[in-house]
Amino acid sequence: MVGGRALLPLLLLSALLVQIRASDPLFYEPFDESFEGRWVLSGKDDYKGVWKHEKSDGHEDYGLLVSEKAKKYAIIKELDEPVTLKDGTVVLQFEVRLQNGLECGGAYLKYIRPQDAAWDAKEFDNETPYTIMFGPDKCGSTNKVHFILKHKNPKTGKYVEHHLKFPPSVPYDKLSHVYTAILKPDNEVRILVDGEEKKKANFLSADDFEPSLIPSKTIPDPDDKKPEDWDERAKIPDPDAVKPDDWDEDAPMEIEDEEATKPEGWLDDEPEEIDDPEANKPEDWDDEEDGEWEAPKIDNPKCEEAPGCGEWKRPMKQNPAYKGKWHAPLIDNPNYKGIWKPQEIPNPEYFELDKPDSDPIAAIGIEIWTMQDGILFDNILIADDEKVATSILEKTWKPKYEVEKEKEKAEEAAAAAGDGLSEFQKKIFDVLYKLADIPFLEPYKTKIIDVIEKGEKQPNITIGILVSIVVVFVTVLFRILFGGKKPAAPVKPVAEVKKPKSTESEAAGSSGDKEDEKEEEEKDGAAAPRRRSRRET
Repeated sequence: MVGGRALLPLLLLSALLVQIRASDPLFYEPFDESFEGRWVLSGKDDYKGVWKHEKSDGHEDYGLLVSEKAKKYAIIKELDEPVTLKDGTVVLQFEVRLQNGLECGGAYLKYIRPQDAAWDAKEFDNETPYTIMFGPDKCGSTNKVHFILKHKNPKTGKYVEHHLKFPPSVPYDKLSHVYTAILKPDNEVRILVDGEEKKKANFLSADDFEPSLIPSKTIPDPDDKKPEDWDERAKIPDPDAVKPDDWDEDAPMEIEDEEATKPEGWLDDEPEEIDDPEANKPEDWDDEEDGEWEAPKIDNPKCEEAPGCGEWKRPMKQNPAYKGKWHAPLIDNPNYKGIWKPQEIPNPEYFELDKPDSDPIAAIGIEIWTMQDGILFDNILIADDEKVATSILEKTWKPKYEVEKEKEKAEEAAAAAGDGLSEFQKKIFDVLYKLADIPFLEPYKTKIIDVIEKGEKQPNITIGILVSIVVVFVTVLFRILFGGKKPAAPVKPVAEVKKPKSTESEAAGSSGDKEDEKEEEEKDGAAAPRRRSRRET
């Protein structure tokens, strides 16, 4: 009895030590100290990007900084002991801040598998084999938080990349964010962003990974060939069908409307356009260099109230005798055999699996190419307890994020006050942007968007902008519904509305834009003379 009492404190102490050990991370890099001497830079010539030990903008907290644009970067940290992924929970977590945004580049980590004994960390590059790649990647249409598992096929010995399907997207802001991957012993993997679950998947599910970790049992026979007499046509032209005698393939689709009469008041001798009587030949016009000067054309005012001007011609109408080219009707193909597919054979690479046989993690590497600088990595963690990861997130990331979020809100409020846009005006511009997307306004979309953007910069002309675009909308809609000869009213240039005085630089830019527009108009005029439309009623 006494001996049992003596053992009790030892057992309690042992349990306490096990608990303390379980609460320690397997690896943790807060970058409180310089990375030099602890992390190894790649010695490959491709990686010219300079890593720096810098503070996060607005904080006293340090991180590993991508300091230059349009460079390749590679750096690696070998672990004291490899981390196995076969038993128990493993948590991969790190923090990254895209201080200048991310238009095109990666901000992910590679968890490197054990290398050959002769391997040197300075040889680290994009070909270095990894077990897991995890983190943000964004460029063009790509916008996702990667999770890729490289798994060895026991039948072939080849490693295959298995990509998580439908991964979460990368936050669009410039704040600090934490990315967490939790690997469970029951084959479950969870992806969290800022501690919030964004994706749950199963390593062995074909619905969650592409390609599936477990190959299909059968595959199409690569040596199987489609028979020459195999007919895949479900329908064929009726060989017994004959074109009807009254079928005229040459009949036109449209013919003149013989019943149409010229509207009363039609001005046959008046052109639709006339020379602008107020236009004057420029003083610097040189007939020898510039050619004979011609006054610009304007709509003939006499045609405004008349039903039409110029030569009248009967309008066209649909030809009731039109049938088009004759084709024999389709019938069921008596020789149809269906769409041919090669026969299935056993897959020589098939294997069964209860859980992934993943290689251990022996090092952590960052190997990226990016067009942006200002990417800051921090608080890189590997743990076997979710609580450890959550605790570090709460202590290190959350306070910074809250400060950054408040600062962002203040800047947005200041910007809103600075641009002078009221909530009412913002709603107006939101509606105008949607209006510009209406299909029948497509020919005017570019000009409408340009006017809206200028209006956002000069809130005092909001009403003028609104009136101009509504006029365009109503005019085009009227033409579609009722027809008409008048062209759509142009969007009024912002210059017609009273504006505040511009700075010299704005004036210079505006002048340059006008000159460019003038040159484009001259080119268009030279390349394609304005064609006068024929009036039909």
